[in-house]
Amino acid sequence: MRALVCLAALLLPAAAIAAQPRNTLDIYVVDVEGGNGTLFVTPAGESVLIDTGNIGDLASKRDAGRIMDAVHDAGLTQIDHLILTHYHGDHFGGMAELAKQIPIREFIDHGPNMQPGNGADFYANVYPQLYAKGKHTVAKAGDRIALKGGVDWRIVASNGQVINPLPGAGAANPECASFQPIANNIEDPLSVASYITFGRFRTAHLGDLTRNMEFKLMCPTTRLPPVDLLLGMHHGQDSSNSPVMDHALRPLVGIMNNGTRKGGEPFTMISIHTSPGFEDLWQMHFSLLSGQEYTQPGMFIANLTDAPEAVMPIAPMKAPVPGTPGLQPAPVHNGKAYWIKVSAQYDGTFTVTNQRNGFSKTYTPR
Repeated sequence: MRALVCLAALLLPAAAIAAQPRNTLDIYVVDVEGGNGTLFVTPAGESVLIDTGNIGDLASKRDAGRIMDAVHDAGLTQIDHLILTHYHGDHFGGMAELAKQIPIREFIDHGPNMQPGNGADFYANVYPQLYAKGKHTVAKAGDRIALKGGVDWRIVASNGQVINPLPGAGAANPECASFQPIANNIEDPLSVASYITFGRFRTAHLGDLTRNMEFKLMCPTTRLPPVDLLLGMHHGQDSSNSPVMDHALRPLVGIMNNGTRKGGEPFTMISIHTSPGFEDLWQMHFSLLSGQEYTQPGMFIANLTDAPEAVMPIAPMKAPVPGTPGLQPAPVHNGKAYWIKVSAQYDGTFTVTNQRNGFSKTYTPR
């Protein structure tokens, strides 16, 4: 009889799994090979997906499949809200393929694409056909995504505009005096950025906001209060992750959506690790741009590659310039991929788990 009960539980459909009581805000940071795909599931079973991975026939199917693995693990039957942070191929690439596999109820973006290239083609020819099947919302700074279960979701930047200071913000930011701007493309600064609270737990996903937008948000006084968990981090690239943001947000933990030759650059690693009270950085991949000098222990790194380096160099490799003649593509793995999962309690306690090796660590809010 006991065996039959266990078998019946294993055969529960996804709808029945989703109906089971939840008491945590769950976050799946999906490996989309240096792109972005981050799935939130509220205690009420509602879902918010930020971005959908990479462009390209193989990559889009691969990344949509990896997101669907997380969807199935969470017992979801639809995506309630999909935030497209901006129109770069490593953020919208899997959307059309994903929409074939699961209903998407609302599409949220910053408005029209502003940068020539594949984003312009997607915005004009593909995206309207997708959001025509659901609700389309152009996000403005200050907007909320209506969610149940005690989750408050604020849009804190969109299309280059930023929110008024949130409660708990407004502190003078000493890092502003030594801020170093950097050149950026057109779309990154327009990213839809989110600040999420669940009881005492606070997290932020800022899309690919660049240093200049970080300055706009956090100087001379902060518009965002500190967080427990900082997500995304623009893949760990040095065009973002300035101390004006990292040190003012004071995260306990960061999760970086980097690739093997994308992100994890020394500027970022130094900035985050010198943030007051910072404890651990979790990464989607090891990064050759970190080298052994700045890399994390393997227990904090979710994925390997099909063709890893025989020896991890000590010195960081210089970031390759896109379009360089003879540049070898970054090694990727097209088989089993692993996510990093966060389960946050209402009291602010949260646990981060590396699916690849089962290593987990629980953090208590300050």
